[in-house]
Amino acid sequence: MKRLNDAEKLVMVRYGELFLKSDSVKHYFIGILLRNIGKALSASSLSHRYETPRGRILIYGDEPEKIADVVSRIFGIIDVSICVQTSTRLEDICSSAISLALTNLRGGMSFAIRVKRQQKTGLNSQELGKLIGSAVYDYIPGLRVDLDNPDYELFIEIRDFGGLVYDSRKAAPGGLPWGTQGKVLALLSSGIDSPVASWLMMKRGCEITHLHVDAGNWGGKDVTYAAIENHRRLSGWCAGNLLSLTIIRSENLFDTMELYRIPPRYRCVICKRFMLKLAAHMMQKEGALAVVTGENLGQVASQTLANLSVISETTGVPVLRPLITFDKEETVNLARIIGTFVSHPGDLSCRAVPKMPATAAVLETVKQCEQKMEIDKVIADSLSHVRIIKALNGEIIKEI
Repeated sequence: MKRLNDAEKLVMVRYGELFLKSDSVKHYFIGILLRNIGKALSASSLSHRYETPRGRILIYGDEPEKIADVVSRIFGIIDVSICVQTSTRLEDICSSAISLALTNLRGGMSFAIRVKRQQKTGLNSQELGKLIGSAVYDYIPGLRVDLDNPDYELFIEIRDFGGLVYDSRKAAPGGLPWGTQGKVLALLSSGIDSPVASWLMMKRGCEITHLHVDAGNWGGKDVTYAAIENHRRLSGWCAGNLLSLTIIRSENLFDTMELYRIPPRYRCVICKRFMLKLAAHMMQKEGALAVVTGENLGQVASQTLANLSVISETTGVPVLRPLITFDKEETVNLARIIGTFVSHPGDLSCRAVPKMPATAAVLETVKQCEQKMEIDKVIADSLSHVRIIKALNGEIIKEI
């Protein structure tokens, strides 16, 4: 029998939504996906080559486990498997199936064989599954067959070039390949919501550039550091691609509201409008097509439907809110998966938040407050206090 460690291992990549595209678009998206895979593996110094049989990407390399770990964080991929490749001979497929099953399958356990075949002539998938299953059943005593809820599953794909045998499927984020949908500018804070919103737009194929608005003395001492950490962690999800964060100082906004005695209840709405105005100024420079925020309907006072309407009015650019319908627990769970959730993040307070913020600010009143403050001058002042931080592969590499 050919032993498992003597057979050639490879990583099989599955993509889902790309199948829905026309042939020309699918070909283009797969090309970008292959580029992203190459960048990510090169960033981890993993030598590799790939083949693209219909519906799959097969990646060959000396370290398949490490390759699978890297590739499982690439957008556009739904899952990955480490496979043993065999010839098309049924004897070789059975041999590799037994060898792989021996590593995880023991007497007293139930199992199932799942077979897919490319050719539509000869034995069908069910017949092949019975033959391979019988070989495994005869070799390992005390097994039970259970096709509905087995303890162990063995998957086999039979293609023109040979068989692929595997017993695990590692989930990947899915979505569309990074870079297929253009660039967006995401407002990034120190909190939980905005990094998740940024990640969700990355999952939909958008390149990201981040903007953090630093409140200076009006914010907690750990706010800007935590935002930079969010940026750093998110860069690990687009390995091989440089991720840029622009930090703009906004302390003058709150000083000006204080100076002109703007009613505290309007501070949050004016602040959100201010952020969108800054984002609109930055979009052209960054080549972004939309602004992304972590706002969620009804989560806090500034995010009531009435206030979101007032906030959105301030700019003519598209504002995307991927978390708009999420429960907080959904966002937290996703943040844990992404790696941006921190249980003890430090002092992230905002000293500008009033005790009783407006839940239905009147647009004309807000505009009058902005006019009194000479908001355009405040924006111009903030835009003169900019620093840029670059992250790559989960590490901060440069500050400008």
